[in-house]
Amino acid sequence: MTRILLALLLSTSLFAQDLSDEVVLEKVQKATFQYFWEFGHPVSGLARERSNQAFGYGDETCTTGGTGMGIMAMIVASERNWVSRKEAAERILKISRFLEKSPRYKGAFPHWIHGETGATLPFSPKDDGGDLVETAFLIQGLLTARAYFDQNTIIETELREIITRIWEEVDWNAYVKDQVLYWHWSPNHEWAMNFALRGYNETLITYILASASPTHPIDPNLYHEVYAKGDHFYNGKTFYDLSLPLGFDYGGPLFFTHYSFLGLDPRNLKDRYADYWEQNVNHALINYRYCVENPKGFKNYGPKCWGLTASDSPKGYDAHSPTNDIGVITPTAALSSFPYTPKESMEALRYFYEVRHKDLWGPYGFYDAFSDEQNWVASSYLAIDQGPIVVMIENYRTGLIWKLFMQNPEIQIALKKLGFTWK
Repeated sequence: MTRILLALLLSTSLFAQDLSDEVVLEKVQKATFQYFWEFGHPVSGLARERSNQAFGYGDETCTTGGTGMGIMAMIVASERNWVSRKEAAERILKISRFLEKSPRYKGAFPHWIHGETGATLPFSPKDDGGDLVETAFLIQGLLTARAYFDQNTIIETELREIITRIWEEVDWNAYVKDQVLYWHWSPNHEWAMNFALRGYNETLITYILASASPTHPIDPNLYHEVYAKGDHFYNGKTFYDLSLPLGFDYGGPLFFTHYSFLGLDPRNLKDRYADYWEQNVNHALINYRYCVENPKGFKNYGPKCWGLTASDSPKGYDAHSPTNDIGVITPTAALSSFPYTPKESMEALRYFYEVRHKDLWGPYGFYDAFSDEQNWVASSYLAIDQGPIVVMIENYRTGLIWKLFMQNPEIQIALKKLGFTWK
């Protein structure tokens, strides 16, 4: 009996080492996708903000930006036959119908929506209106779905029509005040949030969609006169012998290379400010090399255990980066960087899946974050960390989501208006 048990334990601990990279990638993508499919809100289909009720969030709290990422994950699931095309179209149609009936603010959605009623849930006391950046993440997913579901069936036709209406009703220009594009507007507090979209971060997609709108576009000069003139836009320094054209020193949290680029294809994407492939590859490599160097000596940092981005931590949500490192590794950081760092990301994936499977793997893939330094593993999943894993691994494998989003004619027109080249 002892020999049999030992054999079983050994086979369990080594189970993934006989699997090919493609098989492990598929397993991770599929499990992560279930967050949106199995755990999506039963009434609306929207993506729940998180899987637990920590930090005051409840089961009804759904995320607009995370829903956009979940929609893209559903397209991957359809293409890979984890669900049927019809099932995916029906779920996204359910989501779209619900969104069309939900309150909007000058056409923009709030950060959080009550998953059953559609009511706005304030993100903070004065953030109870439109959130233009979260709306951009949502629209990025919806436009990808409109490109994918191109068949002349009743379901897919209605889906395309609703998506187009939602897209065209966003008044991006209404979020411009005194020739500056702002993140928020509230009917109760108006511009009190006072968050101008300046400087390089995760909001690039907002400017592209705001310029692409066929009904309410912003002046494209705002991209050059506001966004590109903000603090922390230009960088130009080198870190670990890698040039970083834009952004914060060491690049900031890695989600800067993910959120805008789930649909926006950075390959060969250039403007007067940067080559965005170089920007993202070097940002990811700087993050990797920082973890390998491990200047603070945190436990288990290294070539197989790396990745700093925003996630849960033992003391709450935090935007981890080389300049804000508290010893927390977030799997989405390395896994969503697969297009930029395939070798380094695969090493991390193998380590997380094979060596750390027992403590890091749960019902929807890898838990949100962990700290060996503090002997802590999150019990949570977050939509905005789950979505990029599915989507960016797929972009690494096939380029599917990049191809679909970039097919939208409005996007191509906007990129030309803003001075981008991408072919």
